[in-house]
Amino acid sequence: MRAPLAAGPGGTSPDAVATLYAALRRALADGAGPSLAMLPSPDQLPATLSRVTQPLDDVDVVITTSGSTDGRGHLVGLSLEALLASARATLDRLRGPGQWLTSLPVHHVAGFQVVLRSAVAGIAPTVHPRGRPLAESVAAMLTDVPRYLSLVPTQLVRALETDAGALAAFSGILVGGAALPPAVAARARDLGLRVVATYGMTETSGGCVYDGVPLDGVRVRLVDDVVQLAGPVLATRYLDTAAQPFVSDAGERWLVTADLGSWEEGRLRVLGRADDVLVSGGVNVHPRVVEDRLAATLGGHWAVVGVADAHWGHLVTAVGEQPVSLEAVREATAGLAPAERPRAVVVVEGLPHLGSGKVDRRAVRELAAAQLAAGRGERRR
Repeated sequence: MRAPLAAGPGGTSPDAVATLYAALRRALADGAGPSLAMLPSPDQLPATLSRVTQPLDDVDVVITTSGSTDGRGHLVGLSLEALLASARATLDRLRGPGQWLTSLPVHHVAGFQVVLRSAVAGIAPTVHPRGRPLAESVAAMLTDVPRYLSLVPTQLVRALETDAGALAAFSGILVGGAALPPAVAARARDLGLRVVATYGMTETSGGCVYDGVPLDGVRVRLVDDVVQLAGPVLATRYLDTAAQPFVSDAGERWLVTADLGSWEEGRLRVLGRADDVLVSGGVNVHPRVVEDRLAATLGGHWAVVGVADAHWGHLVTAVGEQPVSLEAVREATAGLAPAERPRAVVVVEGLPHLGSGKVDRRAVRELAAAQLAAGRGERRR
């Protein structure tokens, strides 16, 4: 009889990481799942359990998605088998087992997987305290095994600005949770850093496509430009709803993602979420295309959102963290299609992010609308 779900550790503290590492080592030794609901706080366990409406069969770990669409997120039930398939495929793609440095929350799938990969290797991870120099944490790591780091793009940008030398100590730097701007990737690789752009989600036990190439055992297909994924890394089911994101085709189970993609020279390029597509003047606009161009030409962090507009439907609005004029934004995107070129720009002190590291697009859209309504920012009629 399976154990009832218990609250797993949450956050980024050394105690949380050590507690999870010990639990996963025990699970691997026993060959049994840990029965954990990964939560920011154990106080959230009763409310989380009250949301469970689906069977817990073949579920060992529950991780909540970031809620980038609805602000709440789904409860994703994962088996230890699927999580291990992801962890082992990652180590196979890299240089084998090693020591990991982490500052990611362990109640999100990326942080959880850092600890699980460490448990598989039998080498406890090192925790990087937020705000401390990266070089200090690197100095505390082992030197006789490969060293790995997992970051979200904003963390990589900050590290490139302040600790680029320390980044050279890693045999692999996984960057996921959000799109890695090509300009940032190019800068890191120009420095000789071993950066790997990952794509995946909680429903795939974390990153499952590395630099556009699926991990061993993972399969990718595009159906009407929507990315679908199959393989041993798939989650068991959503636990909070009967509506499931899986389809069966010729006996194979596929996850239907919310992402649009294309194939470029045999590699998957993710264009962004289907529900992020803006319709401006009757033309579809993919925000990531515009964001990548702005980052490449102007630098910095950008989010492109659609503000409701009576004339355009969606007013394509560039939201950035550096003072810039609409004219400069329009010049930077001169090579894009007319509908893709922003017609408004808003400058903020910092883009709002979700706990997983993704830009909170709902919050950005609301912030941009409020700023423009108050007469702040620039817009083109």
